[in-house]
Amino acid sequence: MARDRDRFSTATRLKALGGQATARVYRARTPRRGRLTGRAALLALVLCSLVVALAYPTRQFVSQRSDIADQRRQAEEAREDVKRLREEKARLQDPAYIERLAREHLHYVRPGETGYSVPGGGGPGDRVDSRGAADQPWYRNLWDGVDAADRQTSR
Repeated sequence: MARDRDRFSTATRLKALGGQATARVYRARTPRRGRLTGRAALLALVLCSLVVALAYPTRQFVSQRSDIADQRRQAEEAREDVKRLREEKARLQDPAYIERLAREHLHYVRPGETGYSVPGGGGPGDRVDSRGAADQPWYRNLWDGVDAADRQTSR
């Protein structure tokens, strides 16, 4: 009997079954677009939900990685500053270095030596200030600052 079914075509079998059966068979063979669209919408909704759910944590992760890199850079700079300051502290323990700084910046001289200040001389310790004149000894700069302040208040 199974052999007899295989011998007849689908169209012949449908004619034998009648009109209602034919309609059911053809309806079953055509793909239902409603189910496919619903599945696609559900899949799109799930994907959008995943993207939205993962967007904020991903942004936070990237931001935190950037902050970590900045903190590491700042820590390295602080280590370099500490190293530089330790070296400066070690140099300041040397009396010869202190004497050299006093001679350059404060124009100190040893007993028996004669100190000279040459205006506009441009010696090795002299610097040019913003007005273009050579630096004076520290005490002269102090008094010039006092005089300038006094002139501004008396106007």
